[in-house]
Amino acid sequence: MRDKKRDRQTAENNMKTLQIGNVTLENNLVLGPMAGVTDLPFRLLCKEQGAGLLCMEMVSAKGIYYNNKNTEQLLAIDEREHPVSLQLFGSDPEIMSEMAKKIEERPFDILDINMGCPVPKVVNNGDGSALMKNPVLAGKIIEKTARAIKKPVTVKIRKGFDDAHINAVEMAKVAEASGAAAIAVHGRTREQYYSGRADWDIIRQVKEVVKIPVIGNGDILTPEDAIRMEEQTGCDGFMIARGAQGNPWIFAQILHYFKTGEHLPKPTAEEMVQMMLRHAKMQLAFKGDYTGIREIRKHAAWYTAGYPNAARLRSAINEVESYEQLEELFGRFLTYNEKNG
Repeated sequence: MRDKKRDRQTAENNMKTLQIGNVTLENNLVLGPMAGVTDLPFRLLCKEQGAGLLCMEMVSAKGIYYNNKNTEQLLAIDEREHPVSLQLFGSDPEIMSEMAKKIEERPFDILDINMGCPVPKVVNNGDGSALMKNPVLAGKIIEKTARAIKKPVTVKIRKGFDDAHINAVEMAKVAEASGAAAIAVHGRTREQYYSGRADWDIIRQVKEVVKIPVIGNGDILTPEDAIRMEEQTGCDGFMIARGAQGNPWIFAQILHYFKTGEHLPKPTAEEMVQMMLRHAKMQLAFKGDYTGIREIRKHAAWYTAGYPNAARLRSAINEVESYEQLEELFGRFLTYNEKNG
């Protein structure tokens, strides 16, 4: 049998404030940046559940440079979010540093540089995880950007580009030497995308060679995962990305476990539907009816995962064209569950 008192002490030891440059996080749980997911409405829900730092969707430095109209919405920040991290991607040190300077007056707290995105459109441009193949250029980007602004600059990397090029340790040393205030390490290569298991040992290796905070990323889906990651890697913080999809409660669940050694119950179907519909209202208010309802469909599918009879909903969710239809669909779902258990 496990020792509950020891479990609680272990959990309490994991909950720490985290200092990144001149920014203090109340706790060390970080909502990871996810394109098409961590927009303003979702970030606010995660903040309510206790996330210590919110990471925005990645923003193209060139998009800012060329005044791309879609970029402006990505840069939206609410005063309730702080502290919040704005993530830039690009591979030109001049443009990256100049655009960081251009937007510095905006109300973000930390600037993160994306060196981990695996998407072909980004990688084929030499951006995102393509920079894992060029530590010298990566160092120039970090150094120029860190010198250009007063706010802390952080970096998100992967284990390496592929299994033949595992260089997270080298990249972390370069990042620290170039002025990064913290580094987040995803324990997968670019070639893995999000498949297979994350290699937490690479996070441990990075932690052993740098003095700046190391934030571990990859496969944190439960409170126990966070504790195991800390035990195996010694990391300073935990970045939760896909584990938060349809589950903003994960932050409250982990914090509660850290404090008490006990699990919060899974939200009831009613609580899940209430959160999802609130998310939908926020999404439509932020993105407009047409885009908002289409974007909430994927969130709605994530929210329902693991609930009884949720499979019946999946195809119907993708047909929803308005908030009223969504509300009616989930009303029927709850009624069916009450009758059929």
